[in-house]
Amino acid sequence: MPWIINRSFGYALRVQIVVTLIIVIFVLLFSGISESISALLGGFVSFVSAASYAIIVSQHRGYTANEAVRTALRAEAVKIFLSIILLWIVFRFYENVSPVAFIGTFIVVVLANSFGLLAGEETKK
Repeated sequence: MPWIINRSFGYALRVQIVVTLIIVIFVLLFSGISESISALLGGFVSFVSAASYAIIVSQHRGYTANEAVRTALRAEAVKIFLSIILLWIVFRFYENVSPVAFIGTFIVVVLANSFGLLAGEETKK
C-alpha cells in the first residue's frame, strides 16, 4: 500500500484483511456460502472506509495543528459517509445478505482496525 505513508495505518489495514479472511473461512465452514459472502462484504465495507481515512490523512502536508485537525475531521467525515453508503448498497442490492454475518464481521473488523492502530505503533529504544 504505497499510497499510505503512515506505518500504523498500513498495519491496521493488513490486520483488517487478515481478520476478515479468518471470519470468512470460519463462516464458510460452519454456515455456508451466502453467509460467508455477507461476512466478506462486511469486512470489505470496513476496509474501504478505513483505507479512505488512511489515504486522506497520508496526503496531509500541513504543519499547523489547525490543518491537522481539519484534515482528520475531513477524513473522518469521508469514512463515515463511505461506511453508510456501502452498508446501504449491500443491503439494497445483495438479496441473500445475512445480517448477522454482515454486521457482525463489520463490527469485528472495525474493532480490529482500532487494535491494529494501537499495535502498529513502533517504539524506539
